Amino acid sequence: MSYQLSDFDFDLPDEMIAQKPAQPRDHARLLVYDRETGNIADDRFYNLLEYLPTNTTLVLNNSKVEKCRLLFDEGKKEIFVLDAVNNTTIRALVRPGKKFKKGRTVELTDTISAKVLDIDEEGIRTLELNPSLGKPAYNEHKHTPFPPYIEQDESLSEEYQTVYAQDLGSKAAPTAGLHFTDELLEKIEEQGIEEAEVTLHVGLGTFAPVKTETIEEHTMHSEWFEITKNTAQQLNSATHRTAVGTTSVRVLESCLKKYDRFRATDMDTDIFIRPGFEFQATDALITNFHLPKSTLLMLVAAFTGYEEMRKIYQHAIDEEYRFYSFGDAMLIL
Repeated sequence: MSYQLSDFDFDLPDEMIAQKPAQPRDHARLLVYDRETGNIADDRFYNLLEYLPTNTTLVLNNSKVEKCRLLFDEGKKEIFVLDAVNNTTIRALVRPGKKFKKGRTVELTDTISAKVLDIDEEGIRTLELNPSLGKPAYNEHKHTPFPPYIEQDESLSEEYQTVYAQDLGSKAAPTAGLHFTDELLEKIEEQGIEEAEVTLHVGLGTFAPVKTETIEEHTMHSEWFEITKNTAQQLNSATHRTAVGTTSVRVLESCLKKYDRFRATDMDTDIFIRPGFEFQATDALITNFHLPKSTLLMLVAAFTGYEEMRKIYQHAIDEEYRFYSFGDAMLIL
């Protein structure tokens, strides 16, 4: 069946968009959906162990969020660093665009400037920075890249990292993992449940709107991921895998699709998981509640079934779950 973009729309009251995480993290609510029975249970994340299969391997994305949002002149000028070409040259989104014309050097502070070398068709600037980005002059200007629906609040910077984050490179947090505490992870290990870490650096494309009404025509963003040799061995020997977040799903399914088994690799993936997709590597999924019309919501619908996704989300709205990055979680078995 072919789905339209409008099939993934829903109304959500603004007050259900979480601006702050639950405290402690694992006190977020947990919706548990059983795909075999269709049953929905309402609980708290700290009770996750009551639902996880004892033979599962928990797959965690250990990517760490970069402070890649540079704000100058009391926030009137912004450079959002997408990637570094070399020590002094970056690709970035800028604001306001009219200030950053090709060939112009923009004075950002008394000691920092940016020369616009190029502008691509999507408006992304190639900038030459003076001094280079690693210098201390930038420290006070670096901010956490919270999603557009969360108010900028640097005091929440550490809350926007998973407790197991290691590998710096994401432009947004792998948010399903934000609910874990060190204590909960220890309890999970004590129960004999293995934890396998992968790395996928979340790109801005995760927030890119789907602009085509027929979803199959959407061009999916690409993200880099890595699986180590030890993790590949863990995953190959696992009898059941629970992906923590849609990013972990992308890693698992991309690797198996390419190699038919898990192996040490680092590569880009533009996999687009939508209804009709046949999962080969993912047995259960922990995820947050996603934006209407988003590719993340389409992935969930592929995993649960479209009608089942609509039922789950309506239940979450009726029960006033908190949505998006700092919101509540669900476990799909």
